[in-house]
Amino acid sequence: MPRIEHQSFLLLLGAVSLAFAWVLHPFYGAILWATVVALIFAPVYRRLLKPVRGRRGLAAALTVLIIIAIVILPLAVIATSLVQEASGLVTKIQSGEFDFGSRLKQISDALPDWLTGLADRFNLTSLSSLREGLASGLLKGGQALAPQALSFGMNTFDFMISFGIMLYLLFFLLRDGEMLAERIKQAIPLHADRKSVLFTRFADVVRATVKGGILVAIAQGALGGIAFWFLGVHAALLWAALMAFLSLVPAIGAGLVWVPVAVYLLATGAIWQGLGLILYGVLVIGLVDNLLRPILVSKDSKLPDYVVLISTIGGISVFGLNGFVLGPLIAAIFMVSWEIFSASRGPEEAG
Repeated sequence: MPRIEHQSFLLLLGAVSLAFAWVLHPFYGAILWATVVALIFAPVYRRLLKPVRGRRGLAAALTVLIIIAIVILPLAVIATSLVQEASGLVTKIQSGEFDFGSRLKQISDALPDWLTGLADRFNLTSLSSLREGLASGLLKGGQALAPQALSFGMNTFDFMISFGIMLYLLFFLLRDGEMLAERIKQAIPLHADRKSVLFTRFADVVRATVKGGILVAIAQGALGGIAFWFLGVHAALLWAALMAFLSLVPAIGAGLVWVPVAVYLLATGAIWQGLGLILYGVLVIGLVDNLLRPILVSKDSKLPDYVVLISTIGGISVFGLNGFVLGPLIAAIFMVSWEIFSASRGPEEAG
């Protein structure tokens, strides 16, 4: 192929690829999660191939049904319970049963003298103003969340379309995933060894991040919910779900929920309950993160703990919930690409 023709074709290839990505962009989340779920449940699909005598379509359909039964339906039940608890909490706030101003006053009145002196030193002398500011902030937060709650109902149709696309793609990715992966490998203009390393790291990071991160989140959310239920905290299931969601962020996630509750218990005179929650949070909830996450996420993804933390937070801030996967994935591809580049340079070039 002449040089000018080759360059023109590359330009056309780049243009149509960008245009195709632009067309798919509204559903990139559905495509991402279909790929992620297909990678995780690929071993189940392969095990089902033997009983169905190699009929790939039937094995893929059975795998999708298994995913719906063990993942999607339980999530739907939990989501329904969460909506009911959240509605009950909103009703109590609107009726005045939960008065944030009085709760904050309880905390400020219970502060010890040394902490009050520390507040004076930092020019936080007006605790009443602080209380009013916090109450006003909570009110504004509620007003900001109200339109989001309304838009959720309006966006239900879009969600259902994305969910249907995800299941549809999942079936074909399970059935034809290996063939598609081989075609992509052949199309990438890299040496076979480099392509193998990139694809292996891609699969490892996705499996480790999703399986490990979700298992840690479920464990921390369940343990936190049990503690809140035992202490009589209202809407324990709602707080457990919030802890599970925040646990997707390593090291600091669940503490953003149980630490303020422990401080509130201490400030309102429930000393033993507050101390018990602190010990439970550090020794039990925190231990899950410190023990399981390095084993399930950092080890399998071959990423240092600090890279997992920074890339997860950065990914979520840029891509939303999808960044929980995309952040560590981009970090892993970045690191392995530089490793390949460094290894490809000779000692003289490196020097």
